Amino acid sequence: MQLKTKHLKFIINSTAVLFMVFALGNSGFAQEVIVTDSTAIQPKTEIAEVKVLPGKGERVKVDGIAAVVGGFVVLDSDIELMYKDLKSQGVSTADVTDCQLAGSLLENKLYAHHAIQDSIIVADAEIGNMVDQQISQMVGQIGSIEKVLNFYKRDSEDGFRKELFDINKQRELSTRMQQKIVEDVEITPDEVRAYFENIPEEERPFFGDEVEIAQIVIKPEIPQTEKQKVIDRLNDFRDDVIDNGASFSTKAVLYSQDPGSAADGGKMIITRKDGLDKDFKDTAFSLQEGEVSEPFASMFGYHIIKVERVIGQNLEIRHILLIPDVTSATVENAKKEIDSIRFQIVNKEITFEKAAEKFSDEEQTAANKGKLINPTTGDTRFELTKIDPEIYDQVVNLEEGEVSLILSEQDRTGRLFYKLITVNKRYPEHKANFAQDYMKIKDLALRQKQLNVISDWMEEKIADTYIKINGKFRNCDYSSNWLKK
Repeated sequence: MQLKTKHLKFIINSTAVLFMVFALGNSGFAQEVIVTDSTAIQPKTEIAEVKVLPGKGERVKVDGIAAVVGGFVVLDSDIELMYKDLKSQGVSTADVTDCQLAGSLLENKLYAHHAIQDSIIVADAEIGNMVDQQISQMVGQIGSIEKVLNFYKRDSEDGFRKELFDINKQRELSTRMQQKIVEDVEITPDEVRAYFENIPEEERPFFGDEVEIAQIVIKPEIPQTEKQKVIDRLNDFRDDVIDNGASFSTKAVLYSQDPGSAADGGKMIITRKDGLDKDFKDTAFSLQEGEVSEPFASMFGYHIIKVERVIGQNLEIRHILLIPDVTSATVENAKKEIDSIRFQIVNKEITFEKAAEKFSDEEQTAANKGKLINPTTGDTRFELTKIDPEIYDQVVNLEEGEVSLILSEQDRTGRLFYKLITVNKRYPEHKANFAQDYMKIKDLALRQKQLNVISDWMEEKIADTYIKINGKFRNCDYSSNWLKK
């Protein structure tokens, strides 16, 4: 059955939110019980752990098993925690039911169970890296590991780390299983057209006001003398560490200009799959344990790296970043250059597209005649209601073909640069049109096809997997046949 277009986005986003909340929420963590022999499990209608409250002799139910899926157990507390996590993130739970949350958990357990059956590998070192980063972020937000444990009502750091490890491991298994299910799903133009034509006219989606944007970026030149200053300083740091045994970590705290790692002594745990600067990653993975790199350049500035230890395929490193600065003279030259470029465009001496190709210091957009690519859709159109607020303010009042005044911004290192923006084309709000909105319709059609493939996979695996639903959760009206009726 075709999923109506107007509901598709809601369903995809809801599933993602529930899965994310289950994996790691703000108010607590779902308990995971791994069963090594699922065929031996025959839960009664309700199995509960019971404890006696200290000094009271009162027996209270701590937890019960809501369901078993393959080698995984869903506890009553998992569902309760999902409610708390949704509320803590400001999500309304007025229309969310226990049955919906239970269904989401059952799906995640099914994915994880079959990921193991299909020998999908999630390296322990990778999960350990995730846990380290999560703990570091929590400590940074709350203040200390003791405060983190108190906030999450956990007794020990080791136990807390183990809990986070299990949650992240299951999450990754589930995610990779879903990716495997749909990795070969493709869609043809004929299928896209058929999908669109099968949407009733009154149910075809509306797309908001959109714009195609292009820009020219001029960056002040960094004098070679400034570059050499930071290279010389990094060499001094390196020599002191190697020759005199100075602390790399202390130097990172005192001097590194990387706000994300300096306070932690420049510490990072990286993998080959991380979206880091290529030169940074290549240098790190070329080093031996204990080795300190020569100074090298990245898109952020200049670094030295020390490899603390090798963790499987991952590295625990420390690094120091120094950012060479521009000078007042090079800033003034950049401003004069972009002013001259704007004058030439406005006076029809050169087109915006040619100027972007010839002068822009932003390689990615210069190669595309200045056009910005929407990272969400992969095309050149941006919906105004979803665009970055800063860009919105810059383009909302521009007419097609109009060139903005000179705009100044700062890059990720804090250095000033200048840019010009133009709106190549505006698309007013309209009902979906096959020719005009092909890329969006293709994306919707592909998602629908992926959902159909996942639905077929789930139907098959539910039938082949040991599943036991207990108590009130047997009365739910699930979208999948969890009760095998």
